[in-house]
Amino acid sequence: MDRAGKIIVIDDEFFISKSLSFIFEKEGYECLVAGNGEEGLELVKQEKPDLIFLDISMPKMDGYQVCREIREDPDIEKTYVIMLTAMGQESDQVASLEAGADEYMLKPFDPRAVKKRVTEILE
Repeated sequence: MDRAGKIIVIDDEFFISKSLSFIFEKEGYECLVAGNGEEGLELVKQEKPDLIFLDISMPKMDGYQVCREIREDPDIEKTYVIMLTAMGQESDQVASLEAGADEYMLKPFDPRAVKKRVTEILE
């Protein structure tokens, strides 16, 4: 059941990265993981994924900055970005969209909802 689609998860919480990569790999997607914003941005530039799950609060470079840099790079600017955060304030959602994110998803997330959304985006 190999599907077309490369996903990068950029999150400093090991459990979140592991959970998401397990879900995606089980569905047949290729999934790569980065533990901070700097590492994640480099990985995105190298791998040019179809979809990025991006945490907001991370060491070295936060998700907003990573997202802005993705949007400024012509090679990866069209990549679909879903911001992940435990912060549920409307201001966080607005800031995510202003930074260029396509969507905003709250932690904890429902694995079935994540799987369904990924399928809708990538197929």
